[in-house]
Amino acid sequence: MRRRETSEGLRGYVMAEGRRSHEVRLTIPSCLECLSVLDKLVEGVVELLEMAEEDANAAAISVVEAGTNAIQHGNKFKEEIPVEFIFSLDSDALRVEVRDRGPGFNVEEVLSADPTTPEDILKPRGRGIFIMRSLMDEVSFKIEEGDGCRAQLTRYRKRPE
Repeated sequence: MRRRETSEGLRGYVMAEGRRSHEVRLTIPSCLECLSVLDKLVEGVVELLEMAEEDANAAAISVVEAGTNAIQHGNKFKEEIPVEFIFSLDSDALRVEVRDRGPGFNVEEVLSADPTTPEDILKPRGRGIFIMRSLMDEVSFKIEEGDGCRAQLTRYRKRPE
């Protein structure tokens, strides 16, 4: 990354072409109130990457949704169990790994579900992964017994117009 001055005189960083990614890490307790810290971090990261507004919004919604799932479904609101976020800042994309310590879930069953069908449209749950997959360019899950779930989200950068 190289330092630059923004038009407002604030100091920022821009990804240098051809450089390896940089990482930003965040670990929070499993409480929904802590998601406000995550939201602010995402806001700063997408600004740092100079992501277009559509990409920035997609990333923010998806990362907070992944954090919500990790807290609620993975760690079952147990505040002593952390949720970890690793942001990889690349010149071409934002990649985020969200890790919980829960038992995991049946990935194929969840990914094959369509919460927009008439029989599922009014259900109070089941839209989070659908939303993430709709907004991000890539979404995958790695579940290892005894080691929790790792959600990996990618949004490719497009320059603001």
